Amino acid sequence: MSAYDTQALDELRRWQLEMQRPPGLWNRATSGVQRKINSYIPEKVHASLTAVIKQMTNAVLTGSNFTASSPLLEGTLEEREARVRTTVDRYRKTAAVEGGITGAGGFLLGLADFPLLLSIKLKLLFEIASLYGFSGEDYRERLYLLHIFQLAFSSEAHRIDVYRKMQSWHEQSSHLPNSLDDFDWRKFQQEYRDYIDLAKMAQLVPVIGAPVGVIVNNRLLRKLGLTATNAYRMRWFERPQLTLDQ
Repeated sequence: MSAYDTQALDELRRWQLEMQRPPGLWNRATSGVQRKINSYIPEKVHASLTAVIKQMTNAVLTGSNFTASSPLLEGTLEEREARVRTTVDRYRKTAAVEGGITGAGGFLLGLADFPLLLSIKLKLLFEIASLYGFSGEDYRERLYLLHIFQLAFSSEAHRIDVYRKMQSWHEQSSHLPNSLDDFDWRKFQQEYRDYIDLAKMAQLVPVIGAPVGVIVNNRLLRKLGLTATNAYRMRWFERPQLTLDQ
């Protein structure tokens, strides 16, 4: 391996340890409060939110085939990740501008940030996948993107469960849902909503909404980019072993 590969592998291993860290006392307490709040929300509301997020996410997942770049077939890890960093920076700037505009527009326009930001995040994941040489046309790859999304924006307890499913992904094919319709959308929407509720709520407040939107969206995209980078590093470093086994 090159010096860059060695450094990337070391960073990946530290990240993997972090992904497996048990939830802390504060996280367990806040998760308990959030579950209690969710229990007071009528089932019809949960069902409606699940349906809306599923529809929005599916719209991006199915539509991105026409906008995402073709898989990059050649290039070292260092070359690919240089392009990944440039791509993440571009999407961070887009998300920051979008958050500032919607945050400055008051409550109603602030609500529009939710589907817009979701779309930006998912499209970023498609771009990152292609730079590591994976095609979003395969529904199994889309499932992997959804797992990355959950890994970035979930409680610590759920994060551990998602991470375990992502280990040795090439061995998970027989255990994957038959289609995106069989994906656990209820859990997906609850974890995502609970994760960003506190961060995004201030964006709906007049005057401070714009700067909050810029800062929060920037940080959320940075976190997603870092999570996706390490998630695809896991796949990258599995490749040599796959070659040896064949």
